[in-house]
Amino acid sequence: MSPPIIVPLLFVTFFLVAWSIGTYNKFIKYRNRIEESLQGIDVALKRRANLIPSLVKVVEKYSSHEDKIFQEKTRQLGMLSEPNRLEEEQQISRNIGGLLAIAEAYPDLKASTNFLDLQNNLDEIEQDVQQARNRYNGYIARFNTQVESFPASYIARKFHFTKQDYLVLELATQREMPNIFTPSDSGRTDKEV
Repeated sequence: MSPPIIVPLLFVTFFLVAWSIGTYNKFIKYRNRIEESLQGIDVALKRRANLIPSLVKVVEKYSSHEDKIFQEKTRQLGMLSEPNRLEEEQQISRNIGGLLAIAEAYPDLKASTNFLDLQNNLDEIEQDVQQARNRYNGYIARFNTQVESFPASYIARKFHFTKQDYLVLELATQREMPNIFTPSDSGRTDKEV
């Protein structure tokens, strides 16, 4: 081979190797950040799980006739396992929402400083969970974009990097959007509204 051909060939080879290493390292970086943000979600959920028994005790004092509901909610809190963790966390969120709904029926409870402190702590923890979930899903989006992008998809296939699922986690303090349309509005089109 003549020297004029070797130099460009070496340059192209160097460029391809450098790009492959850089792309592989991006995948590793995103994978590590995904794991880190998932740990952040786990920490916030554990903090929430530690707060719930106190919340249950405060509400229990004000509503002794609903003992069965509280016992069931407390029992479910102690049953977290890894395989069904997401479904169980969803159930806990619904239970906390139910617990807060029960608390609405007791004006003295809503005015209690203990309950208000616990509810504020729960709100803060739920915000932490939401921020951690958003960070996690942001890294998932970047990772998935990298997996599907050309030519990085070749590196992804070579090293078995596959698309990841987004985390959808219902929060206890998350509220449904109220329906602002009346039944008579349902027949209208978007142009009329």
